[in-house]
Amino acid sequence: MTVRIHVAITIDARPASVWDSIEDVARHVDWMADAVSITFRSPQRTGIGTEFECLTRVGPLRTTDVMRITEWAPRSSMGIEHRGIVTGSGRFTLAPSGTAATLFAWDERLSFPWWMGGFIGERAAKPILTRIWRNNLRRLRSQVEAR
Repeated sequence: MTVRIHVAITIDARPASVWDSIEDVARHVDWMADAVSITFRSPQRTGIGTEFECLTRVGPLRTTDVMRITEWAPRSSMGIEHRGIVTGSGRFTLAPSGTAATLFAWDERLSFPWWMGGFIGERAAKPILTRIWRNNLRRLRSQVEAR
């Protein structure tokens, strides 16, 4: 089974400004509370094919999430593939909202291994991750709007 998570927020800035804040993957730790550190595995740091490890912490649990960028459309979308212990895919999308705002959506499809509870672990993780990622988007909004 796969758990699906969707969170979204409206940011009072144009998509280009929001993109400027998410384009540098290494800076995601500035607004993602669950992302402790990012280490690149590939020489490239932007665009399709970029590979990196993200040390992730949720409460007392830590894991290294291995990821690869699979979609890169500046000012529009960024997609990743999770290739570590937890597998799946994620995607950020940016869409204009009104004349000067952006609807930022974050979608994830994740599968947990059996020893992390498999289906039960996925169901238990969904409300926790949803809450963390909603707060992450609030932090991102605060950073973008403070500029």
